[in-house]
Amino acid sequence: MNMTPSQAKELVKDLIPLVKDAQCEVVICPPYIDLPVVSEMIKDTNIKLGAQNVHWADKGAFTGEVAADMLKEYGVEYVIIGHSERRQYFGETDETVNKRAKKALEAGLKPIICVGETLEQREANITNEIVTAQINGDLAGFSAEELLNCVIAYEPIWAIGTGKTATKEDANDTIAVIRNAVAKLFDEDTASKLRIQYGGSMKPSNAHDLMSMPEIDGGLIGGASLKAADFAGVVNY
Repeated sequence: MNMTPSQAKELVKDLIPLVKDAQCEVVICPPYIDLPVVSEMIKDTNIKLGAQNVHWADKGAFTGEVAADMLKEYGVEYVIIGHSERRQYFGETDETVNKRAKKALEAGLKPIICVGETLEQREANITNEIVTAQINGDLAGFSAEELLNCVIAYEPIWAIGTGKTATKEDANDTIAVIRNAVAKLFDEDTASKLRIQYGGSMKPSNAHDLMSMPEIDGGLIGGASLKAADFAGVVNY
C-alpha cells in the first residue's frame, strides 16, 4: 500500500529507461488505484503489469474486492496471490489462494503464488513441512499446463520488510523443497520448468548472491521496488 497515482507516475517514469535493456522479465504490481496511470505509461515498453490480488468470483457482493475482468481491462497480465500479508492480516488461506489462482488462470492471468514460513515455524524446524503443505493446498486441482502459467514465490514471512534475508543457501534449499513438492504433485519435468522466485528483502546488494543459486529463478521485490534505482539494480544485477 504505497504511492498515490502521481507518485507512481514519477516512479515508473524514472524506472522505464533504467530497465529497458533488462535480460529478464520485468513486472510491476502497483495498488489497484495506480493501475490506470501505470498501464498507460508502460505501453510500448518491456515492463509488464501485475496486480496485488484478485477475487474468485466474476462479480457480486464482495465489497472491497476486485474481479479478474476489471484487472484485464487495464492490461494486467500477472497477479500476486497469497502474499504473506494477505494471509497474516486478512484471513487468506490455502483454500482461498487456490480459488483465486484458479479464477486468475481461467481469466488468462498469470498467478504469482506466495508461500513461506513464520519465524516460529522456522525456529521449530518445520519450514519444509509448512511450504510443502502450502504447495499441496494452493495447487490442488491444477493441471501441469496450468501450473506452468504460474510463478511460485518463496517468501519467508520473517524476512518481509524486516531487512532480514535468508542466506542464499537457506533460500536455495527451501526452494528445492518446494520444487520437490511440485514434482510429487505433477512430475519432474514440470517442476524443473516452473519459475520459483525468492522474496524477502532482496536488494541490489544481495541480488547477485541470491540469483547465483541454481534453484532461484527470480525475485519478488518489496521495499527495493519503491525506488527506481534500487529496483533497477536488482533487475540488472
